[in-house]
Amino acid sequence: MVGSYTLIRYALAFGLTALAPAQAMTSLPSPTVQTADGPVTGAVTDTISSFLGLPYAAPPVGELRWRPPQARSPWSTPLDATTFGTTCPQGTSTNEDCLSLNVYVPTKALHARGRRRYPVMVWMHGGAYFLGAGSQFDPTEMVTTGHVIVVTINYRIGALGFMAHPALSAETSYGGSGNYGIMDQQLALQWVQRNIAAFGGNPKRVTIFGESAGGNSMFAHLVSPTAKGLFQRVISQSGTSEQRLPALAEAEATGQTFATAVGCPDQTAECLRAVPVATLVAQQGLIGSPALIGIAATPNIDGGVLPKSIDAALTSGEFHRVPVVNGTNRDEMRLYIALYVTQAIGPITPELLPGLTSVFVGSNTPAVLAEYPARDYPSPDLNYTALLTDYIFACPAFEADQAMAKFAKIYAYEFADENAPTLGFPPVSFPYGASHGFELPYLFDYAGYAPRFTAEQQKLSEWMIRAWTNFAKHGKPGGGWTPLKRAGDGFFASLVPPQPVRKATSDFDADHKCQFWRSLGE
Repeated sequence: MVGSYTLIRYALAFGLTALAPAQAMTSLPSPTVQTADGPVTGAVTDTISSFLGLPYAAPPVGELRWRPPQARSPWSTPLDATTFGTTCPQGTSTNEDCLSLNVYVPTKALHARGRRRYPVMVWMHGGAYFLGAGSQFDPTEMVTTGHVIVVTINYRIGALGFMAHPALSAETSYGGSGNYGIMDQQLALQWVQRNIAAFGGNPKRVTIFGESAGGNSMFAHLVSPTAKGLFQRVISQSGTSEQRLPALAEAEATGQTFATAVGCPDQTAECLRAVPVATLVAQQGLIGSPALIGIAATPNIDGGVLPKSIDAALTSGEFHRVPVVNGTNRDEMRLYIALYVTQAIGPITPELLPGLTSVFVGSNTPAVLAEYPARDYPSPDLNYTALLTDYIFACPAFEADQAMAKFAKIYAYEFADENAPTLGFPPVSFPYGASHGFELPYLFDYAGYAPRFTAEQQKLSEWMIRAWTNFAKHGKPGGGWTPLKRAGDGFFASLVPPQPVRKATSDFDADHKCQFWRSLGE
């Protein structure tokens, strides 16, 4: 259903991930933990211990650039795990040796090994597959009040993480390429299987969760045969916007265009592996010609990691049938439009609305604007954000829920706090509402941002943390939140302060005009 979303999908991520990463906590010396790769020494307090910057793969440099991640050589001297590892190349960061993860443990879990083992939650950051790092998400509240172990990871992003190319495909046994970032995530999950027991965790009770591109990654793992057995539960936050993956040939053609842009008109793997990282980052998006926006930063149907498109696999039931929490935010697209349309050209006028709408829906523009008449909205900006939210996020999430509910337990939600803190973004002519990413501070200390919650919002935050960690522990979030029925109907949780409200999924369908979007055949 998404179409041209790629043109601006990463723009929001730039705004969110531009915030400073969370800093390593000040702690007392920690006991050393022996992992399968070698000993690591982190930091400890009375309630939480952290082990930061743990390498889970060999540096993907030189001949390992654009190859599946490889095992790291073991070490014998204790590794200092009190500072975060390098962020993967983006912006001014150009260090490819970035495949590390962070483990946050209730301190008592370190002393519970062999007895009680704690559920594990593995977080995969968003950033439109171009930006972000695990270090931006501090899960202290989740760990200390939810009594779970949380792992946050880095993975290859941008062209280094997702570029497909015929020369790279020729090197693989399955004849495909790209999806290196997804492979990284799966190797991190394999690390968890091998090592988390040493931290007091239960490798047989692993929940993977993520937001935006991280949420989309959740669906990639759900349908990936190479992810089998690596997790038992899934939480996807705003991750259904890119379920229809490009075919390998399409992704390879994009990669060939990119290769020429970075100085490899001969289209050889040798040339590509010799290109400086800074050149790759400069050409892969955010800046540069519109033709290259979003290049090489989307999973594709590579025939190995992802043999089918996500939407097709969900519809046919070809996915790992584990419990899933899947949700979106009520006003997802408001932040996109605020930062990258309104701030660039000013408030949208009635005259501009048709042209802007056609970027996404093409010849369906008259029908779409008739379904979303101007009289129903206070401004053209809110008119535009409403139709794009429904088209790009809400209805794809609804369709995914309906498909999965035939085969597995699906818990649906909509984050709908219309007064959610705005993460410090500048004011515009319309309210941000419950926009994309605005639920993150309700779960994490996000990038050092300290929201000013009202008392009611604080209660919602506590409810969400309890639901997320209950799901990790028991496979159900509790609090009256029930799974969808096999027929696809049922109830979803509307996450509003102070206490979420139970609503019929048929109301969600109607509110977001999903029947209309289905009628267009998108």
